[in-house]
Amino acid sequence: MTSPLISRTSEGRWTPRLWGTLLVLCAAMFLDALDVSMVGVALPSIGADLGLSTSALQWIVSGYILGYGGLVLLGGRAADLLGRRQVFLVALGVFALASLLGGLVDSGPLLIASRFVKGLSAAFTAPAGLSIITTTFPEGPLRNRALAIYTTCGATGYSMGLVFSGLLTEASWRLTMLLPAPVALIALFAGLKLLPRTERERGRGGYDIPGAVLGTASMLLLVFTVVEAPEVGWGSARTVLSFAAVAVLLAAFVAVERRSPSPLIRLGVLRSGPQVRAQLGALTFVGSYIGFQFLVTLYMQQLLGWSALHTALAFLPAGALVALSATKVGAVIDRFGTARLMVLGFALMVTGYVLFLRIDLDPVYAAVILPTMLLVGSGFALTFPSLNVQATNGVDEHEQGMVSGLLNTSVQVGGAIFLAVVTAVVTANSPEGGNPSPQAVLDSYRPGLVVVTLVALAGLLITLTGLRPRRGGPSAGPSVVVAKSTPQEAERVAVRD
Repeated sequence: MTSPLISRTSEGRWTPRLWGTLLVLCAAMFLDALDVSMVGVALPSIGADLGLSTSALQWIVSGYILGYGGLVLLGGRAADLLGRRQVFLVALGVFALASLLGGLVDSGPLLIASRFVKGLSAAFTAPAGLSIITTTFPEGPLRNRALAIYTTCGATGYSMGLVFSGLLTEASWRLTMLLPAPVALIALFAGLKLLPRTERERGRGGYDIPGAVLGTASMLLLVFTVVEAPEVGWGSARTVLSFAAVAVLLAAFVAVERRSPSPLIRLGVLRSGPQVRAQLGALTFVGSYIGFQFLVTLYMQQLLGWSALHTALAFLPAGALVALSATKVGAVIDRFGTARLMVLGFALMVTGYVLFLRIDLDPVYAAVILPTMLLVGSGFALTFPSLNVQATNGVDEHEQGMVSGLLNTSVQVGGAIFLAVVTAVVTANSPEGGNPSPQAVLDSYRPGLVVVTLVALAGLLITLTGLRPRRGGPSAGPSVVVAKSTPQEAERVAVRD
């Protein structure tokens, strides 16, 4: 059902209520990203206060990733089936309660459980929020502008999370857990007033329960296996058997989806080249950036001896650049198209990663670190909004939640997989002995940085294929078209209003 706000946006004017709707959705996106980055700096304080081992501390981060990455696919489809507004608001309320719990508990297992619940709730707010935008703003310049603001809010939240964590941890690590709670509650009450009401999808096929079970189980097991692999060993029997089980579950999931009258994922959407490039682009883009941030944080704090706040401020130029571009990127996408901007963004990020390979034990910030942050920030500002626009353009309204969930799955799985790979590479190259020299530690980081660069380069090569001339020649324009349903598939999806 088309939102009643669309008629107002089609005239090019955004009413105060429409701005309010976008701000509520941006607040949730900001909190999701903030929560991911904020906890990292606080881990040493949490471990000292609660007496947690290193492996237990890892699960404070991994618990969130597991809940988010494992259930986001289900969250996207739930938004289509149960109503986007309803799913978004309920999940946002759960996020607020889990944030409150996380700041009050005195037990490591309870803290990890609260983090899992927060990740679970984010798995529903993220695709629901994105699909509310794509069904409220008509495709074209208005949607591109809204998506640019929305996605850069997420990038800003990720960058600002480092700064907030550095400041709050000085007082208490509990403040880093509690901070999202009041913001989420304010957004919840505002959303009750501002978010447009949507009807549930009405279809003849019912709910795809087997697909939901298989899809969720496969994603949960994949993320769990990748997160645990560096600890138990990539070649261990446990890891190999887990990956084999993931393959079996995914094969069963595909078989179920091909036959389901109301599939969790309509596989026909992946026949579209632009859609596949958007999904693979998100996988490599986030994977390379998460790995880069992990290594840079280790380099600055362990080798250079910088404080958490000093490290956070070093990342600030990249975050500030992304934030300042929020209202401008939509117009740039309108003019040049998503394909060109993704190529340019990936090229800037690859250049920044290559430049950072020059680091040593006495770096000149203005000569190496700052240019890298500016290049990576510029690439982030161009690539992330373009990926979201390309993934959601040309998709029918009743499938926006599905595609949004698929994109967020690519983001989370990409981050989990490539961070684990980078960690394994660094561990494999770490010097033996209890007191390695700083130079030996730095040398162990370089292979990880090479992996980060190669992942981003793979993303660049994937997006370059989108620059091939389309049928119809140059006049075809920069629009993005996603594969529509075949007549047989169309009979199995919900009847639109």
